[in-house]
This record gives sequence, structure tokens and C-alpha cells, in this order.
Amino acid sequence: MTMTSKTNFVVFVYPERATDAIPAGRLTLVEHHAALLQSTFGYGKQYVQRRDLLALDPLTLALPGPGESVLREPPITANGQLIEFGVFRDAAPDHWGRKLIENKLHRTGPLPESIYLAHAGSNRTGALDFRDTPNALVKTNELAQLLDLGYLKEAAEKVEAGEQIPARLEKIFEAGPTMGGARPKAVVEANQHQWLAKFPLRSDTFSVPHVEYATLSLAREAGLDVPAIRLEDIGENRPVLLIERFDRVRIGNDYSRRHFLSALTMLARHEADSPHTHYADIAEAIATHGAASTIRQDQAELFGRMIFNILVHNNDDHLRNHGFIWDANLQGWRLSPLYDVVPMPAFSQERSLHLGVGLEGRLATLPNAMSRHGVFGLTRPQAIAIINRIANTVREWKNTFEASGVPSSDIDRLASAIRHPREVGIQEIKMGNG
Repeated sequence: MTMTSKTNFVVFVYPERATDAIPAGRLTLVEHHAALLQSTFGYGKQYVQRRDLLALDPLTLALPGPGESVLREPPITANGQLIEFGVFRDAAPDHWGRKLIENKLHRTGPLPESIYLAHAGSNRTGALDFRDTPNALVKTNELAQLLDLGYLKEAAEKVEAGEQIPARLEKIFEAGPTMGGARPKAVVEANQHQWLAKFPLRSDTFSVPHVEYATLSLAREAGLDVPAIRLEDIGENRPVLLIERFDRVRIGNDYSRRHFLSALTMLARHEADSPHTHYADIAEAIATHGAASTIRQDQAELFGRMIFNILVHNNDDHLRNHGFIWDANLQGWRLSPLYDVVPMPAFSQERSLHLGVGLEGRLATLPNAMSRHGVFGLTRPQAIAIINRIANTVREWKNTFEASGVPSSDIDRLASAIRHPREVGIQEIKMGNG
């Protein structure tokens, strides 16, 4: 006989600029061993009567929707019905966090989704939390500090090696499992801000923290929206990259939380839909759900990021690596600051991004990017101005990488990733053919 289990969570949400969460509704997961079979969510009656209520997902969990007492299921996509709501998957641990939880529990994955949700800690991405009852108190942990980075890196290396964490390194279980992504990371506090610490791996072929720091610095020089970043040297010439969390705001002695959705969730797509999705789809989502006064600004920013990714050959630009932050003052969604941008060395002349660029699909050229500039709310001169601004900055990439401390051997290794603008068709645009 097939046995299934049912797990209920009360989903809490932190209103913007508040340090206490309120119950928003109930999430039910039906599982068979590690397989998630079904999930449903229903808003609570008290929540839908609040003046400051927020639809957790404007597309699949819209308010008022079908009614406060109606249980909702994830949407149907081109690849079938989703089993899990994207908004809750965004708040769940990803590959790295799951490895940490498995290590902590001394269990081999994959584990049921309910286990990962229950053990991820309360300081997770965005403004959601998952608790057992409406009256459950938040499980708070003391934030790791800069002085803990050496211990956290040592613990991360043991997890990567498949070793159990000794008691002296268990702080990683509090600091590490809440954030997404595959690489080892942890949350630390410094200068009254929360930072995402991204660690190097001994298997890295180049200093990834150095290179990501330099690439984000280059993006900022190109006029793109980049969070505060810093490098922390903890020895062995293998620094740790710190990126300020844009989903946390300091309030007195505590932090408020900002609601976050990945572009995958905002578009209600299946993971398998991501390579068949275009930047233009995200631009249209900005037009639909964005704060009215900033739609053009965010669409232009997105266009600039696409151009930047073409020039530095960042082809890890999938839908989870684009995000949205709720702005309560503007009552709309804003494109989140840029994150997870690393050049990918390649020797082929014809290259592609993960997402579709223009009428020629994923082909990473500037004329292809120009082919749908209107969807980004840009006139042709405006789009060309953005391309020129970013291209002129990326031309000088070696100066930025050297100033960022990237080893010369890594600069040589990455040279094949960075494209000169003429290699990706800037002359065609100047001649009016793009």
C-alpha cells in the first residue's frame, strides 16, 4: 500500500518596515517519501481583511482571487502543472542549503520538501517564514559575524567534501542554509547590515569570489544597479565575497524584510520553461506588475543587464538569477539589484545566453538584442545609448579586474569570455542594420 504524508505550515509574512511577522495562510504539502505530490494554499480570513495585505504572488496567489476560503493549487504551465508554488520555492533552501540540512540531520538526500522548509531557519530569502501554528514564535539565531568567516569557510569545505560538521563549526547550520544557489555561502552581519558571504572552492579553476567581485564592480561602472560588495581576505589568498542583502533593512536593533520573487515565479514558469523564455517576457512582467513610476527605469535596467551579459558572456542568466522586490511605498514590484554574474570562458565565436535575447532566439549579439528594444520601452536611440554606455565600460574590463585584485593568471584565463563590442555586432548597429 502506498503511504503518503501530509504536512501543514502556517505561512508568515513580514510587512515592509516591520520586524514582526503575521500569519498569511496555510500551506499543505502532500508527499510520498521525498517526492512532493501536491501542494495547496489558502489565505487566512484575518489576513485578507488587513489594510496592509500583500498578495504573496501577484499571478498565482492574487487577491481577492477566487475567495478567502478557497484552497489554491500551483498553476499549469507549458510543461504541465507545477507541484509547488514558486513563491514558497523561492523562500526554500536551494542546492547548497539542502546539502547543509542533510549534513545537520545526518541524512542522505533528497529529503521531503517539508523537511527542507522546516529546517532552513527563519532568516531565509525574502519576507516569508514557515511555522507550525499561528501562534508559534520565530526561531531566532544569533547572526554570524565577520570574525566567524574562517570557521564558516572551513565548515563549508567539509560539507563540500561530504564530511560531518564537528561541534565547533556548527554555526554554519544557522548561517548557511537559508539562501539559494549551488555554491557554498552563509549570512553574516557587519556594520549593522546583513551580507551574503560567498566562499571559494578548492576545486575552482579561478578565484570565483575575486572574479565575481570584479564583474559586479564592472557592472556598477557601466551604470547598472549593483548592491554593496566587498572582499574579505581570510588567508591563503582565497578571499570571501560579501554582497549586501537587498531583502533586509536595518530597523533599530533589528531588521525588516522585503518580499522577494524570482522571475521564474513572477512569470509562473516551470524550471524547464526557463531556456524557452526571453528577456522580453521579464520586461512585459515589469510592465504588468511593476511600480507605475519606475516601469521604464526598470525595463531599461533589464535591457542593460542583457547587453552586459552578452559582452561578458554570463550565460548563467536563468530565471532564478533575476528577481523582484516589493516596494510598499510605490505599491508595486521593482527589479531587484543585479546578482550572480560571472563570465564564462569560451572559444566559439557564436555564443548564446540562457534566456532568449531577440528575434534570433538566444544568440548573444547586439543586433539580436536590438531586434526587440521596443518591448523594453526604449526608442532606438535610447537602446543604442545604453549599448554604447555599457560597451565603452566593458572595453576597459582588464583595468577593473586588475584594480579588484584578480590574479593575472585568472585575467588571462577569462580573456576568452569577454567580447569586444565589434565581435558581437556593434558596427552593424552603428550602420543602422541592427
